[in-house]
Amino acid sequence: MNGTNRSVIKPGIKVAIVLKKDQRSGKLTEGIVKDILTNSATHPHGIKVRLTTGEIGRVQKILD
Repeated sequence: MNGTNRSVIKPGIKVAIVLKKDQRSGKLTEGIVKDILTNSATHPHGIKVRLTTGEIGRVQKILD
């Protein structure tokens, strides 16, 4: 499942995000969602979230 719809992303789920610095390489970082930062219902590049580790990026996959 991809991370372009805000409705399927909830705090506490496990996701794979791409960090700003990793956008060129496409390297994914896994973690647990702490906050949802995108206000719109959808975003073509993925919903922006903050992980419990403090890292911020766009959701590429929902792992949970």
